[in-house]
Amino acid sequence: MTTAARTRRKSKASKTAAPPPPALREGPRPLGFHVMSITTTNFGAMASLASAQLGLFPWHSSLRDEAAALMDEARHFPQTEFGATLAQVATRRLELWLKGVEVYRAHPYRRTLKDPPALWRKGAMRLLDYGKRSRRARENDLTVLFVPSLINPAYVLDLRPERSGMRYLRERGIRPLLVDWGAPGEEERGFDLTDYVVKRLEPALDAAIEAAGGPVAVVGYCMGGNLALALAQRRQKDMSKLALLATPWDFHLHVGAPPFSHTIRLDQFSTLSGGTGEVPVDMLQIFFAMLDPTLVERKYRRFAELDPASEEALDFVAVEDWSNDGMPVAMPAARECFHGWYGANTTLKGEWTIAGEVVDPGKIRLPTLLAVPSRDRIVPYNSAMALANMIPHAHVISPPAGHVGMVIGRRSEKGLWRPLTEWLKAG
Repeated sequence: MTTAARTRRKSKASKTAAPPPPALREGPRPLGFHVMSITTTNFGAMASLASAQLGLFPWHSSLRDEAAALMDEARHFPQTEFGATLAQVATRRLELWLKGVEVYRAHPYRRTLKDPPALWRKGAMRLLDYGKRSRRARENDLTVLFVPSLINPAYVLDLRPERSGMRYLRERGIRPLLVDWGAPGEEERGFDLTDYVVKRLEPALDAAIEAAGGPVAVVGYCMGGNLALALAQRRQKDMSKLALLATPWDFHLHVGAPPFSHTIRLDQFSTLSGGTGEVPVDMLQIFFAMLDPTLVERKYRRFAELDPASEEALDFVAVEDWSNDGMPVAMPAARECFHGWYGANTTLKGEWTIAGEVVDPGKIRLPTLLAVPSRDRIVPYNSAMALANMIPHAHVISPPAGHVGMVIGRRSEKGLWRPLTEWLKAG
């Protein structure tokens, strides 16, 4: 075979060769922490069996009655048999969790949606215009400014074509403008929550008003709802409506979870983060894992038993990718959230201030809707209802979903997006 023929054959083969598989994912982040935590939990149960049987195990107060009933039932079984069964269960749970992690890390799904054009930018922040490319967009379309959490990426509201609140609204004559905070840049690393409201949200609101030609509705999600509430108090005359989705207000309702004020020492993070002025993503993931220490294990064991090609599995992978794609948080803002909100409950106590003024829900006179999901583990139902009860004449809906499922779940259209659309369009 001539050199030219070999070259042509090699070239043809390279064109038909399958692309290399995508790299393994990092998550669930931080993987080492979850491996240690879940292994300790499962095999720690075996080590604690003897003390539990003797009545010496320090059960949490919320579990004492259930634990007493369990130990009473266990007395009917030989100790060796009970211990062997416990070891089998612990081993099986751990194996199933590891299988779920392996399937997730190697799953072929990758998010391919492209961001729409930015209407406005400042520092690390962009204002994404989801109405710009819509064929149905009209000059009189209702413009709505969406404010997501600072911690996770904004694209949870535009996760997949089948799970996109932004595109759902766009197709129904609403022009969504989505705040994309971005990772803190040089300026944002010194930001507290006042800076984010005054130096970022207020100019973004001005850009939205200019684009709309008048007042706009504002929708906040999770801690973005807290920031949207503060913005509304300062700029009510420039807003037409306010909607708050799964927005926490009473931060001391996480039963069984350690108070953040006892577990977080933000002043030590400068060493961990190399003096960047940010709380690292993996540290944030650990903090929120503390709210429900067994959640990661439970959901990955369940995922391990799904068909990887099913719609449910695709949703799981898409949400986990988003969750593991978090952003660091500026140190001053983190102190205010964790020490102020979670530690001292400054929101409920009337001690949280923006630009020196207490954020008081009772001052809101805008038409206000609160979506309070009924199965939210991140923002307990009563935490969000504490806010609803303080806003005069607030309208409340309760989607039958969790914190994230409310916005991207299979029932999110019926539970959230349809009633939100109708409320936004109502006179």
